[in-house]
Order: sequence, then C-alpha cells, then structure tokens
Amino acid sequence: VQLQASGGGLAQPGGSLRLDCIASGNVDSINGMAWYRQAPGKEREFVVSITPGGATTYAASAKGRFTISNGAVKGTMYLRMDRLQPEDTAVYFCFALANILDKPETYWGLGTQVTVSS
Repeated sequence: VQLQASGGGLAQPGGSLRLDCIASGNVDSINGMAWYRQAPGKEREFVVSITPGGATTYAASAKGRFTISNGAVKGTMYLRMDRLQPEDTAVYFCFALANILDKPETYWGLGTQVTVSS
C-alpha cells in the first residue's frame, strides 16, 4: 500500500483547507485510514480516523472543526479543515491500517505541510 497526500498550504486564521489522501496498491486490504500531524518540536499526534464503512474518531482538537470523509473509490479520503488556528500548523501525515496475510500492517504517506498564519 502506498499513500499520497496532497492539499496542504497556507491559510489565514479562521480559514479552511482540504487534504486528500489516495492509496494505491492493495487497497482492498485497508481496514482504516487516518490523519496524524506533527508540529515543530512536538511528537506526532492523532487527528482523525475513518473506517471503510464511515465510522469516525476525532481528536478533541479536531472535533467540530475538521471533517473526514471517504471518497467514492476505496482508499481515498478527504479531510476538510475549517476555522483553522495557528496551533494547527504542522506536517500532516496520511496513515493506513491494512490486513496483509492476516497480519496488521501500517503505512504512512509523506507529509503535507499546513501553515496557519496571518
């Protein structure tokens, strides 16, 4: 499974951005996808996850402002981020959990930078 994230960039406080993640390879093995982020000098942290069936889990920092959704094609997900704040500045990473030969495997995409600044 390979993951390609896109959509980062610069936003003003209160603005919006959308991140896309597209998986390729053995996408049928994917049991769930998620976004993590890592701010400068901080550890990587969980943001939000979604299952192929659409069940979602949000970190407290994302609840009410971010919306994750599945695309029409399995292995595609989108993250709509509204009311962005400077503390949302981070590199955002796409993550997938897959079942490969009855073993859980994790995959990470290259990060995409999100900067919130006036």
